[in-house]
Amino acid sequence: MLKRLPDAEFEVMKIIWNNDPPITTLQIMGQLGSKKEWKPQTVLTMLARLIKKGFLQSERVGRERNYTPAICEQEYMHIETEDFMNRYRGNSLGSLVKALYDDHSLSEEDLRALKDWFAERT
Repeated sequence: MLKRLPDAEFEVMKIIWNNDPPITTLQIMGQLGSKKEWKPQTVLTMLARLIKKGFLQSERVGRERNYTPAICEQEYMHIETEDFMNRYRGNSLGSLVKALYDDHSLSEEDLRALKDWFAERT
């Protein structure tokens, strides 16, 4: 079963998801370079961990290594959401919505969208 990723590995996966697969190590490094100042070995270590955890597939092509996501971003966001709900909201959607509403994080538009969403499912 796939688990929640640490923030650094999630950053790498976001780059991979935002590109057409496969993506090379060089492309990943280039896109991370503008955001992070990670050494190449750090990135290679994270890529190896992501393969081991089942998030990536890898293939050597000549001197370069190509990476393809093993799961899509939407699948991973489901994992993140489920983890968040279990850890912080007692797996209660109502509790989450109440916390967002009480914190004034939900706009009138958000509330309308939620209402429509619930109406479609009932």
